Amino acid sequence: MTKCNRTNQDRMSTNKEIKYDAADNVKLNDEVNVNLEDQHHDGLGSTPSGLCGSSTLKGSAEKGANKELIENMRKDYPLGPHDKPQSMCPAFGSLRVGLRMKRVATVLSGSACCVYGLTFVSHFYGARRSVGYVPFSSETLVTGKLYEDILESAHEMADPERFDAVVFTNLCVPSASGVPLRLLPKEINGVRIIGIDVPGFGIPTHAEAKDVLAGALLNYAKNEIESGPVAAPASKKSDRPTVTLLGEMFPADPMNIGAILEPLGLAAGQVIPCREWRELYAALDCGAVAAIHPFYTAAVREFEDAGKPIIGSAPVGVEGTNSWIDNLGDTFNITKKIVGEAKQKILPLIQKSLDDKKINNKITVSGYEGSELIVARTLIEAGAEVPYVGTACPKTKWSAEDKDWLESKGVFVKFRASLEDDISAVKSVSPDLAIGTTPVVQKAKELGIPSLYYTNLISARPIMGVAGAGSLAEVILQAIGNGSRMEKMKSFFEGVGEGDTAGVWEGEPNLKPQFRAHQAKKLEKRKIAAKAEEMI
Repeated sequence: MTKCNRTNQDRMSTNKEIKYDAADNVKLNDEVNVNLEDQHHDGLGSTPSGLCGSSTLKGSAEKGANKELIENMRKDYPLGPHDKPQSMCPAFGSLRVGLRMKRVATVLSGSACCVYGLTFVSHFYGARRSVGYVPFSSETLVTGKLYEDILESAHEMADPERFDAVVFTNLCVPSASGVPLRLLPKEINGVRIIGIDVPGFGIPTHAEAKDVLAGALLNYAKNEIESGPVAAPASKKSDRPTVTLLGEMFPADPMNIGAILEPLGLAAGQVIPCREWRELYAALDCGAVAAIHPFYTAAVREFEDAGKPIIGSAPVGVEGTNSWIDNLGDTFNITKKIVGEAKQKILPLIQKSLDDKKINNKITVSGYEGSELIVARTLIEAGAEVPYVGTACPKTKWSAEDKDWLESKGVFVKFRASLEDDISAVKSVSPDLAIGTTPVVQKAKELGIPSLYYTNLISARPIMGVAGAGSLAEVILQAIGNGSRMEKMKSFFEGVGEGDTAGVWEGEPNLKPQFRAHQAKKLEKRKIAAKAEEMI
């Protein structure tokens, strides 16, 4: 937690005040479709595809023009014991939040198969507008024509009647090849042009790719603020100091946080990632930033550069909310009396919500959203035993408070957890409920353990304040109540088989152990040879 012992007036004197122009009555289109002309290239040529985790691509990037980019990614998004994302392609994260923004177009540059997969998944998750695509072949990639094609596309897309900004995203192959999106004009015809690289070999999770885009947008908006007056956000500026909320959250959570802030004389500010360009100005026009999701490294850097103090953890459970209010009091120099009155107003309500629905069960928590630690805190305060928490996101100083609190309760906290880590935890502790990603849930079902998919059933509900405590307990208890049904299912499917024997057989499967052993040796030799090459 960064403490700030200055008054609000002092703070404003050290930070550049954000000035808004008079164009605050501009009407925005709710949805804009990007209709690029059909491209008849396959986008592949002889270029390798499907190698997002490949050391080949990473090595090419490090040796080429994007060496600095890879070094920066290594600092911002350090890898864990494994080097391959075990979630979906990381670019999905930046694409997903970009497609939610009004009057912002998104254009991808990458292998056709990657673009197809990302577009499909984005629409599966509710995107309602088109994704642009600049295809390439071996020739355009090698000769530099791909950059020219991207530049041409930028000029075609730069229509101020339709867009405030156009975001170009390099996927693995263009990133590895050093396609220089940084050289694109900053604006064309009054439309902002933003280029980002989101390669699978540099960004470990799709959650962190959200930070890549958020950081790039905040940087652009910050430079606009420094250049002069900017358009006022559609929502009126609060007469109270605001707290910007960093990280995606359930729509009710900002309101729950607002109820906690109100007795302190503060207001909930903008949520980042945001939905509209002018909201970026509102996010920067704040008194402090709450790093609800603590892995937004690039975004935090922009806020710190703007002179904004950062607060870690979140208002979850009684102890979490108590500590969070104290941190706010220190940051805004709020009197002990006001802080105490705010606590008296909210903490008994949270305690009652926790007491009303006690969880007397053992639960493992894992996921790749970045909020796993604060969810575990709430569960423990509700009475649950949580022996293991795994998150695919990295450890940062903004997660330190949650980590320390959990470890003081006997929880094993694993940052950059792999799928193997999460499954091993489920197997070893045999919980009453396993919360995790799809493969973790699948494994739990095989073991007859009730389970919940983190992204759809935990992230998609309030977790802050009074509402969060009650909401989580409700879904948890309901899932645990299905334990007998899981046992029946396990008994019913027992003997069906797994691995080579999975499915329905009239006879015994024709296994070839000698062939398998031979192939295993060949793969091992290749691995050793690759290691030797790396050493050279």
